[in-house]
Amino acid sequence: MADLRFGTFLAPNMMPVYQAIADVVGARLGMSTELVVESDYENCRNDINDICFVCSLPYVMFEREGISPATPIAAPVLEGDRYEGKPIYFSDVLVHRDSGIRTFADLRGRSWAYNEPLSHSGYGITRYHLVTLGETNGFFGEVIEAGFHEKAIRMVRDRVVDASAIDSQVLAIELRDHPHLAESLMVIDTLGPSTIQPVAVSRRFSQDFHDEVREILVGLHRDGDFKKNVLGRGMVEKLVSVGPETYDDIRRMVDVCETVGFSKIR
Repeated sequence: MADLRFGTFLAPNMMPVYQAIADVVGARLGMSTELVVESDYENCRNDINDICFVCSLPYVMFEREGISPATPIAAPVLEGDRYEGKPIYFSDVLVHRDSGIRTFADLRGRSWAYNEPLSHSGYGITRYHLVTLGETNGFFGEVIEAGFHEKAIRMVRDRVVDASAIDSQVLAIELRDHPHLAESLMVIDTLGPSTIQPVAVSRRFSQDFHDEVREILVGLHRDGDFKKNVLGRGMVEKLVSVGPETYDDIRRMVDVCETVGFSKIR
């Protein structure tokens, strides 16, 4: 058994980056590591992982249940002017280029795919956006769970669904690695920005350990090879220090939805 168990709940196209980060953290600490791809959030809820790459929404929702297994310590700053050097990302609303859909309002009565219900980028911010529009009594004609963003992108391409909100980092990587996708797809709206998903460390570990892991993470970009070959693979400029308060924007969006009793996209 490895000394440190890393878990990832995020997009498959970032796996090589997460694996390399887990490896280098272990090497710097003198500990063996394993990276586990999680299929649900029970291991997060039960504090099975020592360090995890996790969406901000389950972190906030568990906190509301009185469960707080991990603490955010670092988060990526993505490459590109739209991110303004901050640990933020967007949800790009994607449609088929030939659909005739050009605005979010055009999606009334249309089909919508989301990756999974504890994803902020695919689900939480869409729910919040519908609340801000006053659309809590049924806006989409059909809502389908895709499982992950990469599948939702291809469902839009293949016209299985009309639209989906896609994590801007995931979309950029998919379009870079599969440029033919751009021929069929277009972004008609952007939701956000939101604070990007953190690297979180279990509260079972001491503050000194949290600080040590944070120091390793925020210094990764200083290694030129690692920055180019690993962080660059994920379109990451660097990682920066974050804490629980960094995710107050996610908490506010959840508050707005809960205040009006809008728990499910429809």
